[in-house]
Amino acid sequence: MNYREIITIEAGKRGGKPCIRGLRITVYDVLEYLASGMSMEEIVEDFPELSSEDIRAVLSFAADRERHIESLKAV
Repeated sequence: MNYREIITIEAGKRGGKPCIRGLRITVYDVLEYLASGMSMEEIVEDFPELSSEDIRAVLSFAADRERHIESLKAV
């Protein structure tokens, strides 16, 4: 999945945090919902502007960021 087509960063929106498709819903918000036990279906039901693909993009973004952090530690 190419999350770069879905996850956007705009300086003036939500303090420059990564958001989903220019919406005001951040990657962090969605990760928090998932961590609290919400399913993808529940998130999409509560936020109909989101899709399952958006949530998968959030997970892909988070995994890529984690991979990047780990590679920096190896240097």
